[in-house]
Amino acid sequence: MTFQLRREEVLDGEQLKAMLEESPARAAQAILIAAREGVLDAQALLGQILLDGQGIAQDQPLAVRWFAIATNGGHLMARNMLGRCHEHGWGCPADASIAAAHYRVAAESGLDWAMYNYANLLATGRGVVEDQAQALSLYRRAAELGHAKSMNLLGRYLEEGRYCPADPVTAFDWYRRSALGGDFRGQFSYASVLVELSDIEEALEWYRRAMLAGHSAFLVNAAQTLSSAPHAQVQAMAVEYRARAANQLDE
Repeated sequence: MTFQLRREEVLDGEQLKAMLEESPARAAQAILIAAREGVLDAQALLGQILLDGQGIAQDQPLAVRWFAIATNGGHLMARNMLGRCHEHGWGCPADASIAAAHYRVAAESGLDWAMYNYANLLATGRGVVEDQAQALSLYRRAAELGHAKSMNLLGRYLEEGRYCPADPVTAFDWYRRSALGGDFRGQFSYASVLVELSDIEEALEWYRRAMLAGHSAFLVNAAQTLSSAPHAQVQAMAVEYRARAANQLDE
């Protein structure tokens, strides 16, 4: 029997997110109704499930349309996702300059994910003129808001002393916070510093967490780093990383 949601039962964004975890197909119907009724969170969610094909047939061009509708209503995460679509060519032609414009607006409005994405473009000169100082500033702002991926990149700038004074102690703290925040790259960075401090057992635990969360490209690159480590136990992790990367590619 097909589930039907009456218009008077339109749910808010948090209720829709909870439903999405329990029953994607049922949630998709509720999200569609709420989006048509003008609920901004639902419009952004509809774009996301259309992008991912979660509980509904994947339709990336339609996802872009719903992200644009929510963006016009002032939804910051929808604007960030519209930027992602333009950056990666999901449902529209890839155009980093359009992506940068969306990220910039959302970043200036205080969205940490947009700060991170805009900083990535600034750091690599994609769609904008390269500006490492501004990228660093955005990573710092996002990190201070609790964005785990930005914490790791801020730590890297501080550790290497790029475009700022080198501060390995503060870098280590940002790596730790990124690791605790669940970023697999932050976990790897934190583990690498623990190795330098000779805390091998703790480092191995964080390397394993990073391995379980990382994607295949990360795992392959990380394995190369691990294979040249000065400790045999750390070198042995490279084998596990390569095996997990191979399993992911086979799936």
